[in-house]
Parts: sequence; structure tokens; C-alpha cells
Amino acid sequence: MSTNLRIALRFLTAKKRAMLMSLAGIVFGVGFFIVTQAQTSGFEQFFIRTILGTDGAIRIEDKIQQTIFAMVAAGHDPGVSQFEVATPREARKYTDGVEDPELIMQALKSFRNVSGASMGLRGNVVAESAFKNDTAQVFGIRLDDHLGVSNLAGQIIRGSLADFRDSPTSIVVGVGLAERLQIVVGDSLILRAADQYRRYRVSAIFQTGVSDIDKVRLFMHLGEARSLLKKPTGASFIQVGLFDVDRAPQEAVQMEQVFRHGARSWQFRERTWLEVFRALRYSSAITVSTIILISGLGMFNTLAMIVMEKTKEIAILRSMGYTRRDISRIFIWQGAIVLFLGTVLGWILGAAVTYGVSQLPIRVRGIFSTDNFVVAWSIWHYVAASVTAAVVVMVASLIPARRAARLEPGDIIRGTSQ
Repeated sequence: MSTNLRIALRFLTAKKRAMLMSLAGIVFGVGFFIVTQAQTSGFEQFFIRTILGTDGAIRIEDKIQQTIFAMVAAGHDPGVSQFEVATPREARKYTDGVEDPELIMQALKSFRNVSGASMGLRGNVVAESAFKNDTAQVFGIRLDDHLGVSNLAGQIIRGSLADFRDSPTSIVVGVGLAERLQIVVGDSLILRAADQYRRYRVSAIFQTGVSDIDKVRLFMHLGEARSLLKKPTGASFIQVGLFDVDRAPQEAVQMEQVFRHGARSWQFRERTWLEVFRALRYSSAITVSTIILISGLGMFNTLAMIVMEKTKEIAILRSMGYTRRDISRIFIWQGAIVLFLGTVLGWILGAAVTYGVSQLPIRVRGIFSTDNFVVAWSIWHYVAASVTAAVVVMVASLIPARRAARLEPGDIIRGTSQ
């Protein structure tokens, strides 16, 4: 142990109670910083997983029309392909649906980041059970393709997808819609579209956790949906899965250029909720950081008092040959000791409380579904908490350290030190 560190420890023990209060503040500040970030990040990541497992990373839908405005905006002559993508999104005109989904599905295989694709045919119907009727949205799918870009298999809460696969006249119904129609697996359901009435059997019930989806959506086989909705060709959308979902915006731009269809990434579709989660994360970080800041102010006051009370000791050290840098290091060491202990103990507290919070029951239904607190374990939460504490503590230590280093033995003896 160096002499400077030994002297720093002696100075710290002279103000045990004040230093313990500052240490406690750092511990609680670091710990609660970690807990709040784990909670907000956990719910955000759970929401993202829900969205990706339901609507995919990218949705390709609606052909971009060739308009005069688009030609001028892109700086191309009429007749040159791919000019539409240069048009501002809000000024574009679209034609509903995907004209040649099979061709686009085949072309998507050339994108290295694409993990799968599934075409879907969407339409509104009236669903009639033995008890009541309600409006619903039919999604015609090819089951194997859809399972490759969604989490439908993990969202089934009753029934079996194997039964749905083997029966062309079966459907999979959202839990909200099933509750409103008062139906269970095995019941029959009449779907009415235009002038057609057809009876289907419920093979499974799914729950995504997104209430707006669960209360209206039902799946059926693509061929049956074409017949029911009288749409023998085309598709409403193509749902695309990605290996790296964070690159969805860049991939969407490239797909628009290649396919001349609108392509929306999950970040664009859910930008409102993502901004809400981001704001909550920053707000909680700022709020909890005030605990660390207050502890830093307390530590600054304690170190300043030590400088005032230890002027004679500082004079003796200077007369013995200690330099200003040595004196400064003694006080910086005091801050470093408190920072180290506070950070390590704060990590332990943060991890323990985060685990405890993750076990608490809570029922959330709306934009996702969960029955307990969702937390995210990330080393970056601990790093961010440590950096925040380090900045506050070292600033609080540096000012008293510089003041102590400026003291001169002669001034102290004459009583004229400042």
C-alpha cells in the first residue's frame, strides 16, 4: 500500500459518519439506476419481441404509383424505373396490395439478411357464432411460411396448429375475438364476406398480447381465403423476417427501390411506442441520478471540511517534501475509495433488487401481455451507472484536492492560508 493511500485512509476514518452517508448514497444511487434501467429496457425489449413475433421485421405492401410528381422529385425522365422511391413518403400515391407476390417472394431470397418471407391476404368479414356475431379480419396464410417469420407457434394457448394444418376448412382465432363470440376449440364459426357464407371449425386460439390484434384477427389457409374474399391473385402484404432486425430500416429502403412497393420496418411502424419507451428510460435515469448527485455534494462538503481541519497535517506533509501533486492525490484517493466501494456494493444491490422485481406478479394487457415484471440483464446498465457515479464523485473530490494542493506551509504557520 502506497503512503498516499495510507494517509487517505487515515483522513477518511476521521470523518466516518459523513463518509458512510456519502457511501450509502452512492450505493443506493448505483443500485436503483441499474434497477430502473433493467425494468424500462426489459419492457421495451419484450414489446419489440412481441411486435416482431406478430407482424415481422418488415411489411411489404401497396405498390408505389408512377406519378409526375415522383418523376420530378427523383430527377429522372419518364419511363426510367425505380424513380418512385425518391418521392417523399407523405407525397406518394399507392395502389392497394402486392401484384406479383410470388415473384417478390422469390427475389427476397437474394437478400442476405432475410431469414424468411410469408405472403398474406387480408380482408374484413362478419363472424357469426351460436351466440352472437362480430366483425373480424381474415388473414390468409401459408402456415409453414408464416411460422418462419412469426411466433404464431408460441402464441397458441389452446388447440393445435397440427389440426389446423391438416384441415383446409379450419381457422385459428385470436383470444379476444373468441371471448367476444363465446367460442372454444372445436366450435363452428360462420364467416360472411360479401354475399358468401361459409362454415369453419376452430382448430386453435392464439394470444399475441396485443389487444387490438387479439380481438379481431383470425387465420385461415391462403387458398380458402382467396375463395372466401374472391381475390384469386395477388396478396395484401408480404411479411419479412430478418436475421439482424436492427437493420430493418436500411433493408426496407433497399426493398422499396427493388420492388417498387412500400416497405415499412418495425421501427417505423412502432416509432410512437419506441419513443415513449426511450423517454421513460431517459427520465428514470435522470431521476435516479439525482441520488448520486446529492451524495456527491455531501462528499464534496465532507472533503472540504477535511481540508479545513487538516491544514496543519498538510503543512507538515509539505515540509517533509510532499509535493502539491502528492497532496492532491491523497484527496483524490479518498474519492476513489468511496467510488470503488459504492460502485461494487451498488452492483450487488442492483442485481439483487432486479432479480427480486422480476419475480413480482403483475398483469399487463394492451400493447403486450405479461403476468410478471419484465427485466433486461445488460452489462451496459452497470457500466452507465458506474460512469455516472465516477463523474459525480471525481468532480466532488477534485475541487477539494486542488484547494489542499495550493496550501503552503509558511502560510499555514502564519495563519494566512485560504
